[in-house]
Amino acid sequence: MDFLNREHIRKSLRYTDLGMLYLSLLCSILILVHIGYNWNIAITRIFDTLIVKVFYGFAIMLLLKTILRFLVKRKDTAFQYSELILCFYFWFVILERILGPIAIDVHFHQAEWLYVGVFSVLLVETSKNSLFFDRFYFNPTLLFVLSFLFLILLGTVLLLFPKVTVGAPLSFVDALFMATSAVCITGLSVVDIASQFTYFGQTVLIVLVQLGGLGIMTFTGFFGYFFSGGFSYKNQLMYTELLSEKKLGSVISTLLKIISITFFIEAIGTMLIYFNTLDIAKDLGSDHLFFAVFHSISSFCNAGFSIVPNGLYMESIRFNYPLIFIISLLFILGGLGFGIVFNTFTFLKRWVINFFRRVFYGKPFVHKAWVMSFNSRLIAWTTFILLVFGTLVLFILEYQHSLTEHDSFIGKLTTSFFLGSSPRSAGFNTVQVGALSTPTVMVIMLLMWIGASPASTGGGIKTTTFAVTVLNMVSLIKGKDKVEIFKREISPDSIRRASAVILLSLLGLGLSIFGLCLTEGEKDIKSLAFECFSAYGTVGLSLGITPEISNAGRVVLVISMFVGRVGALTLLVALIKDVRFKNYHYPQEKVLF
Repeated sequence: MDFLNREHIRKSLRYTDLGMLYLSLLCSILILVHIGYNWNIAITRIFDTLIVKVFYGFAIMLLLKTILRFLVKRKDTAFQYSELILCFYFWFVILERILGPIAIDVHFHQAEWLYVGVFSVLLVETSKNSLFFDRFYFNPTLLFVLSFLFLILLGTVLLLFPKVTVGAPLSFVDALFMATSAVCITGLSVVDIASQFTYFGQTVLIVLVQLGGLGIMTFTGFFGYFFSGGFSYKNQLMYTELLSEKKLGSVISTLLKIISITFFIEAIGTMLIYFNTLDIAKDLGSDHLFFAVFHSISSFCNAGFSIVPNGLYMESIRFNYPLIFIISLLFILGGLGFGIVFNTFTFLKRWVINFFRRVFYGKPFVHKAWVMSFNSRLIAWTTFILLVFGTLVLFILEYQHSLTEHDSFIGKLTTSFFLGSSPRSAGFNTVQVGALSTPTVMVIMLLMWIGASPASTGGGIKTTTFAVTVLNMVSLIKGKDKVEIFKREISPDSIRRASAVILLSLLGLGLSIFGLCLTEGEKDIKSLAFECFSAYGTVGLSLGITPEISNAGRVVLVISMFVGRVGALTLLVALIKDVRFKNYHYPQEKVLF
């Protein structure tokens, strides 16, 4: 029969997918407007009725699509599972709303369950079309920069909603500042999130942190592959450059590893934070589970946002040393980078398997060369040295100052460890930063400038850049013409990039400090410089002047946060066209220094 013609059915499915995409996008915008604004009862009822009707319409369309896909026998496994689950969810909610609770003591009459369904449809339909980038001849680096700009703009719009704050809504500059701080995982804030942000506002903020920490392109690629069933060749080339992946065939597995590692560590962190705050749950001022989820994401993504008064300096938190240590581990893991985390997991797994084989089967150890890659070793040693340096130096400098309120040696050491590791992009504080001595402030500024590791959720010039520059300096002092470590020679290209990153960072910091001196001339240079280092390193620590900065100064910090997150060198590469390689060389000359 003609209506069973497979080609006609496939066309119908494509048009239906497109219609559901636009309808779910429109309905999602209406839901956000509905949630974000204070409407009168009549308008609220109109919104609710419209959303219910759209929900019912989606349920019918999903049922028809499931039947049509069965008729044409399409083997799109991801499509079938995702749409089948969605179809079951929609009809379960509808039957529960009509017949009452079905076998479980959970009621689905609340509008939130409808919102979940609509957003799920938008996620599925958007993901199917998220890999359309191969139709455009974008520079992948430019696409990476534009994705952050888009996310900042979206976050600014969402934070302008009246229901984001308890009192008056945020101004445009404040909303832009907070959105940039969240997307660029900085943590600087011009308002008190604990007292002035509603539950809705805090949720928007932590979602922006999660998307900004991993990068919206990572989520787009992951869900796009999952729901579309594959990557085109151009997609793989694009993500190979974005993820700095050498092997074309490893792009998909790398995306899966990044997402899975992130959610796994954040889930473990949520559980540990939850159980270590059971005795102080009443002091947190918010839902206990939400507190744990928020701080786990904020810690792993190195954002530094907190939803309790005074942040982690709160008395019941700063003396909770197990909790402080857990949060430290979370932002250190986030700052190490996904490559080294996975390398470490592979290394430990192989040793456990070898140990098991030796103990239970008597088989010899199987040694494999370079389980830990060269970059992972360099990052691990640099991070370890910086952690030890920061902990010991700040322990000595603050022993007679901020550490005096901690009676035990363990308390002093834990606080020093936290204070020495947090400036390298996390931005949490368990001491009053404004009361720190000047030498301590200078050390913290150095750590903020160095930052976290590449392919991580942190900022700064990166540990590898700092390590390569130091190794180059040592080689020059020793009279060597090569930079060597771990029986490997560092390529000249890496040394040139490290020098360029450091020079651009110093220029960026100089310009931002100069800009703040123009707009905030009445404030001391130490506070302004500290603020700029914190913004450029996407750290979030402050000497207490952030809320007092003028709108012009906030714009300066917004630019500094954005450049610090995407990288000045990355930004220039995205804006300047690639130079073609030429098949000749000029004679070399030595320059006097």
